[in-house]
Amino acid sequence: MSFRLRVLGVLMLIAVTATAATAWLTLRQANRQVQEAVAAGQEEVSQIIGELRAYGFGHGTWKDFAPVVGSLSKDTGQRIQVATETGVPLADSDTLAGREPRPLGGQPPVLVDPRPVLRFDQGLMPSAVEKLTAVAIVEYRATAADAACLTRAGADMTVRTGRTGIPVVTVKSRPTQCVEPQPGRDPQRAVDLAAVKKCEADQPLVPCLQRVFNERTASVAPARLEVRLGYQDESPPTIAAAPTIAVAIGVALAAILGALLLSRAVLRPVRAMTLAAEGLGEGDLKRRVPVTGRDEIAHLGRAFNRMADSIQAGEDRQRRLTGDIAHELRTPLANLRGYLEALRDGVVDPTPELLASLHEEALLQQRIVDDLQDLALAEAGALTYHRSEVNLRDLLESTRTAYHAHAGTAGVTLEVEAPHPVYVTADADRLRQVVGNLVGNALRATPSGGRVTLALVPHRELAVVEVRDTGKGIPAEHLPHLFDRFWRADASRGRATGGSGLGLSIARQIVTDHRGTIAVASAIGAGTTFTITLGARPVPPL
Repeated sequence: MSFRLRVLGVLMLIAVTATAATAWLTLRQANRQVQEAVAAGQEEVSQIIGELRAYGFGHGTWKDFAPVVGSLSKDTGQRIQVATETGVPLADSDTLAGREPRPLGGQPPVLVDPRPVLRFDQGLMPSAVEKLTAVAIVEYRATAADAACLTRAGADMTVRTGRTGIPVVTVKSRPTQCVEPQPGRDPQRAVDLAAVKKCEADQPLVPCLQRVFNERTASVAPARLEVRLGYQDESPPTIAAAPTIAVAIGVALAAILGALLLSRAVLRPVRAMTLAAEGLGEGDLKRRVPVTGRDEIAHLGRAFNRMADSIQAGEDRQRRLTGDIAHELRTPLANLRGYLEALRDGVVDPTPELLASLHEEALLQQRIVDDLQDLALAEAGALTYHRSEVNLRDLLESTRTAYHAHAGTAGVTLEVEAPHPVYVTADADRLRQVVGNLVGNALRATPSGGRVTLALVPHRELAVVEVRDTGKGIPAEHLPHLFDRFWRADASRGRATGGSGLGLSIARQIVTDHRGTIAVASAIGAGTTFTITLGARPVPPL
């Protein structure tokens, strides 16, 4: 992934993460607080309704229940107003607290029914259920009246729910004005049973019996209440801002930290490359940038360092080339100038031998200039090639013929090892120039009695040409520099014995232009082998 996309992705990730985290945490906090507020409100309503119903259920009257309302308001923090279904007010927490009653809110009233809910054992016959209902009606009327009397008398009593759901009142000491109820003697029992019998045809039976029970006990049961909670303009539950603010600050700090780290990671190498580029522009070719990692910035840094190395190497090559050219031309030009001035002044006579020497010197300088021009054209890719099908065995034979006289003069045996013809597509004249340069070097490096061999080695789809000699060899530390311009393994060799110093550079460029390779191997005292590898063509049919 490119660096631009990574930066964009990181920034988008930070923004989306920050927004999502803040929104999620805020929503979560709001939901939790709303749920807690709703649950607390429901719990408070349940507590208020439960305690009011328990009071009416156990006391049989709403007398003296105002303290319960005040206590519930204090415990729950709710404003409570209690009235009967007919609208008769019974208690108000604001009045009990000594404050002006506040306007009621818009919430609907909650109904509190203190009458018992009948309970029957499973599996009872309908007739048994009816009888139990009639008995429960009589018992509740008696118990409700007794509980109301005990409440008015201020008796200490406890209430529990009986087997059928009817309250059972227990007192430590019964006031004299409250006589023990005798439900079995109630003259209304027969009437109640008759009313219950009307539910025989109703389905389901139990709700019908509950309805009859409520009707028959309405005269003694405490009135149902309407309870209103809250007041007008009451502040709704608020969301705690501290967690949300903390989350927002944390996300902002994370985003700022991420941006700082990202900018530092990006700008530091960019700043280093800027300084290095300014140094290169001012001529400091040794300036480089430190590189770590494998991302695009690191790749850019390595490319910058390679560019700086290439610039420095180019400057060094140009400097060396200028110095080498000046060195190669200074001495012969000085000789030519000296002899010409001597001839002009009459100090030296213009003999044929002197003129021939001066002509040879001029030809040598011309050869150096021609070699430089060929090398410049070859390195620029502008050297002209006339490619055709070339038989390398014939090319080696023609090279041996051209250098046979030179080899005989040096006392060196020059031979060709090419058992089979090998064909390549190449410029025959340029290849002959390469092989001739190698043969000339080999003859100069091989002492009298030695041997120079031109070998043609077919190797699958490759053609391998070897120029081997039995000369003194080249030291291993000199081998990497053999193809450099104007470089000579023997510094004492002059132009007469060592050539211009450009032949191997030109040879390597020509072979490279033919999509081939040239290599050298040498051992001191054993000789040197130059190997040219080219792509071969099949032998044409006869």
